[in-house]
Amino acid sequence: MTDDLAKMFSAWMEQGQKMASAFMPGVENFDAKAMEKFFPAMPKELLEMWFGKTFNPEGLDARTRFLVTIAALTVLGPVGEPQLRMTIKNGLAAGATKREIAEVIWQMSMFGGLPATQKALELAQAVFAETEEKDA
Repeated sequence: MTDDLAKMFSAWMEQGQKMASAFMPGVENFDAKAMEKFFPAMPKELLEMWFGKTFNPEGLDARTRFLVTIAALTVLGPVGEPQLRMTIKNGLAAGATKREIAEVIWQMSMFGGLPATQKALELAQAVFAETEEKDA
């Protein structure tokens, strides 16, 4: 890793930790389910500001970052389940389509295996159904 990249990565980590602490003091005791109830999805403008253009203004937008995160959490399987629910909700809020989310999850079947993919797709369907209920 080059010095510039190491400095950038270090700044990202520091910024992420400050952001997490600002949202929830005592983040070491983080409860993803409680956070989801309190803050189910951020407004699109905040998602773009914090997760789209903060790290690298010329880089990935919030929608793409959430799709990449959904892929990673899918491969983790049950370990990342609470975070996957929240990321799918925020991905939808950032402009990702249900089809894009499903395709990203399906693409991960070769890396995380079919059980992890099936569970992630079931989770996504549940989030999609909740979203439809709120929209109705």
